[in-house]
Amino acid sequence: MTVKDTKLELIVGVFVLIGIAALTYLAVKLGKLEVVGSHQRHVQAVFDSVAGLKPGAPVEVAGVQVGQVKRIALDGERALVTLAVHPEIKVYEDAIASIKTRGLIGDKYVALSPGGSDKELSAGGKIRDTESGVDLEAIIGEFIHGSAGSGGNSEGKPDISSKPAK
Repeated sequence: MTVKDTKLELIVGVFVLIGIAALTYLAVKLGKLEVVGSHQRHVQAVFDSVAGLKPGAPVEVAGVQVGQVKRIALDGERALVTLAVHPEIKVYEDAIASIKTRGLIGDKYVALSPGGSDKELSAGGKIRDTESGVDLEAIIGEFIHGSAGSGGNSEGKPDISSKPAK
């Protein structure tokens, strides 16, 4: 093997290592993985329905991502959602957590209104005021089946059974 071949193999090896490092970086960033335990504070919120919300969904304050949904579990008949929020974001006891949809049929996320109380919510604390997301399928189903308050019955005719007799 000549010096020229060794030099060429060394250059190819360096480029391969740089490529592997770049792919690893992209996988971590795009996959939103946490390589080293990030310093996030966990708070919980209880919702009546979390239809469409998934772990990893963003948590936003004023449209800026400040964390993500860590876990969704059942708490009796309601859904318990654990939110991982950056520690510099102050969440107070009167905070409001709402499930929103990005666009008409987009992904679900949690919109957080931090509140303005004097007392800050401790790590692991529960947000009491929550608003579940709109279930678009249920609304469309009600509209299609005629129970959306149209004043008619399922056949599209006026409902005269509720009118008083003359």
